[in-house]
Amino acid sequence: MAIDLKPMNEYIKAIEKELLAGNATEHTHRPALKALIEGLGEKVNATNEPKRIECGAPDFVVPKGVITIGYLEARDVGKSLDEAEKSEQLKRYRESLSNLILTDYLEFRWYVDGERQLAARPGTPTKEGKIKKALFQIVWK
Repeated sequence: MAIDLKPMNEYIKAIEKELLAGNATEHTHRPALKALIEGLGEKVNATNEPKRIECGAPDFVVPKGVITIGYLEARDVGKSLDEAEKSEQLKRYRESLSNLILTDYLEFRWYVDGERQLAARPGTPTKEGKIKKALFQIVWK
């Protein structure tokens, strides 16, 4: 079975374009992430800045039809996800949300019931603002 990498390639190009502009912030990349998520399947939606829930305000909620299938929390490109994992905010999210992705837009960490299941890094930022594409490194925990 062939995997269509076109959505991921378009996503990386969009992130790189914003990085090259030199004035991007964490929020700059949210439209690209939204497009990537919604390209994953029919009836998949990604709501940026959804209503606050009991454990806080994750950056995205991802419903498929009327069922919430997950949440995403984003940090700016290059910010340490190791540090983010230690934060009180992420501790609350991991305890409360059964399906969560933490990302810096170029690394994705997937948690199920608070435990990291998978990490993937499709690219790494360079000092020049470009993104060096990976062979799509995936690490199962």
